[in-house]
Amino acid sequence: MNLLDTDPVGCPPSETIQILIVEDEYVIAANLQENLETLGYDVVGIASSATEAIETAGAVRPDLVLMDIRLQGEMDGVQAAEQIWTQLQIPVVYVTGNSDKSTLDRAKVTCPFGYILKPVKSKELYVAIETALSRYEREQLMTTVLRSIGDGMIVTNTQGYILFLNRAAELLTGWQQAEARDRALTEVFNVVYEDTRQPIGNVAVAAIQQNVIVLLDDPMLLTTKAGMILPVTDSVAPIQNQKGVITGAVLIFRDDTQRRLQEAHNRSLERTQVLERQKEELERLNYLKDDFLSTVSHELRSPLTNIKMAIKMLEMTLNQQEGLDAANKLARMTRYINVLRDQCDRELSLVNDLLELQQLEAGEHPIERGSIDLNEWIVQAVEVFQERARSREQDLQVRVPPDLPVLVSDLAILTRIFTELLTNACKYTPPGEAITVTVRVQPENQVQLIVCNSGVEISADELTHIFDKFYRIPTSDRWQQGGTGLGLALIKKMVTYLGGSIWAESSAGQTCFIVDLPILQTP
Repeated sequence: MNLLDTDPVGCPPSETIQILIVEDEYVIAANLQENLETLGYDVVGIASSATEAIETAGAVRPDLVLMDIRLQGEMDGVQAAEQIWTQLQIPVVYVTGNSDKSTLDRAKVTCPFGYILKPVKSKELYVAIETALSRYEREQLMTTVLRSIGDGMIVTNTQGYILFLNRAAELLTGWQQAEARDRALTEVFNVVYEDTRQPIGNVAVAAIQQNVIVLLDDPMLLTTKAGMILPVTDSVAPIQNQKGVITGAVLIFRDDTQRRLQEAHNRSLERTQVLERQKEELERLNYLKDDFLSTVSHELRSPLTNIKMAIKMLEMTLNQQEGLDAANKLARMTRYINVLRDQCDRELSLVNDLLELQQLEAGEHPIERGSIDLNEWIVQAVEVFQERARSREQDLQVRVPPDLPVLVSDLAILTRIFTELLTNACKYTPPGEAITVTVRVQPENQVQLIVCNSGVEISADELTHIFDKFYRIPTSDRWQQGGTGLGLALIKKMVTYLGGSIWAESSAGQTCFIVDLPILQTP
């Protein structure tokens, strides 16, 4: 009896597909061959036993196998299909007269690409083959993509046994997919914590049980099949089907060697850069130290030299018996005594600056707080400099609102800050330029004091160091304006001591020093 309906389908495949028939009934096998060839397929062999089917499939490598379940010999079609798929990755479609539950359950385990019951109709045969080949093509494409991914990928079942390794995983672990399949993940992905050398365990099972993505951030070491040790990073996630049922897990990992080498290289570069910056800073500080020593030596020796000269001239005047009347002698003596006084004050000022800076840095400078009427104080403080500015042909302007609040602070320290800023402004402002003093109230109970002078501009590089101890802006004549480089460093310490902040801005031919102070300072 012909078990096949030979109604033509009329849709031959675009390329000749090679099919192996596995059927122990000769008549059925012949009818299958006839119908397959009518449909445009190429039958490359007919096998009647499981052993012959496996051998023939390995020899001719067909595109698809039509497999009967009941075969001659000890092995049946289910066992043959499992081996053909595992070893050769050739899709199998079952063609059988058995539809009982136990047979279907056994066949289902092998994940067949189709199941046709006898008697087989031509249209059903064609649809089953084309569906199987289409599914196989999609799966092969996905397999190719997965195997081409640069990171290692291992897929396991719900028990943590391996189903799939991509090419990168094979290279990293040293295991081929064929030999790794059905092995426990821990046997192939043999990983320990780098610090403790303790095994990590089967991370796939852990991800499945917790139903979460597991990110392993701790440093880990992978032992390959050949015994090599590789640092790796990995993550593992459960795999869920469309119904949300967990069917396995996927592990993604990569060789961490290059990243670690790059990090070590970056750290080395950073250390080198830090050392370079420290070296530059030490060289700068060494220069400042040498400059300071030179400056201090000059500032200490100059008054002493002048003092010695004044004493000598005073002695000469006192010893001179002739040529001077009493009035001229007194005038000379007074002039020399004034020189002695000025030079002693200059010497004492330098020593006091050094001591005061040390006290401020140690937090030992006393603060005497009191209420300060800013409108009254600013007028008095500026008045001292009006005559000096006029003598230097400088325009000293004051911009102060009439209703400034009372400031609770240390009057002596505040006056010292303002005096130093105005002294510098007068010292460095060219004739014909302006010096402007501005006071204004800022948000958050702050008062702002600004001293600006035109005709002078400081470069951005110099501004970053202008408050450093012993720093002086380079000039062609280092002694032109004198000073030790302590003034602004001392002022910055004082402003900070009062709970405020100070900074400098310079552009468009103008330099400004801005001081922010809290209006109410808690004693």
